[in-house]
Amino acid sequence: MRVRFAGSGDAFGSGGRWQTCIHLSAEGQVLLVDCGATSLVALKAQGLDPNAVGAVAVTHLHGDHFGGLPFLILDGQFSHRSEPLLVAGRALAPRFRGVALLPRVLPGAVAPSH
Repeated sequence: MRVRFAGSGDAFGSGGRWQTCIHLSAEGQVLLVDCGATSLVALKAQGLDPNAVGAVAVTHLHGDHFGGLPFLILDGQFSHRSEPLLVAGRALAPRFRGVALLPRVLPGAVAPSH
């Protein structure tokens, strides 16, 4: 497994660091742990393909941890992404009354089946 901290900065980009985005890859699969608002820029700047991301695990609902999801999804739409993107995390369920509502909130996202 390869772990890359694409972003590890605070909510305000202090010191020029991008917001939280941990890129995990193994056996041809890619998972992001968090996707802060600057994550798409961080991934592209580091030569990491956003369309290779198969899933995003959201740790909590602060913008610097999930605010980049709309940008990641839009980038996939404009680049003709063909694979679904799974977005999951315990933090989502109480806010959205279950992750089944997630595709309505973030078009292009796929809610995991129970």
